[in-house]
Amino acid sequence: MSDKNRLRRARLVRRGLLYSLALALLILVLGGVGFWVLDPRVHTLADGLWLAFTTAATVGYGDIVPTTHLSRAFSVIVVLLGLAVLSLVTASLAAVFVDQEVEVEERQIERDLLREIGALREEVRALRAEVNAQAAHAPPHAGATAPERPATMPQKPVS
Repeated sequence: MSDKNRLRRARLVRRGLLYSLALALLILVLGGVGFWVLDPRVHTLADGLWLAFTTAATVGYGDIVPTTHLSRAFSVIVVLLGLAVLSLVTASLAAVFVDQEVEVEERQIERDLLREIGALREEVRALRAEVNAQAAHAPPHAGATAPERPATMPQKPVS
């Protein structure tokens, strides 16, 4: 894979992590505001944010709990969104580490392939030299003329 594609993929992975973190933060803030507005026992925005976090993370410490039917229904939505978004954040973070590991493996494979190509080129050069040496010392066939051959075979340019 080219360096340009590697950089593009790394940027996309990091951007995905940033977007998922931003989405998680947005859901937590909206959940906190929602609990603050909907539940009469949530007196401060900080309490609402704490309740949104413990609900979204499905921790549920029990220090603050939704008390009205509406805030309980809202907590179901926060739990579902929290599970989805926190899973997304975890997957995005894992993708960052996997992408780094894949990049290291790809570089090693590329180095191994280039080494093998170099060895094959040397082997082809040696075989050409051997064929040319044998052709120079071989007697011509009686009554037959050998077709003209180039001293070396043309090489294809390597891209």
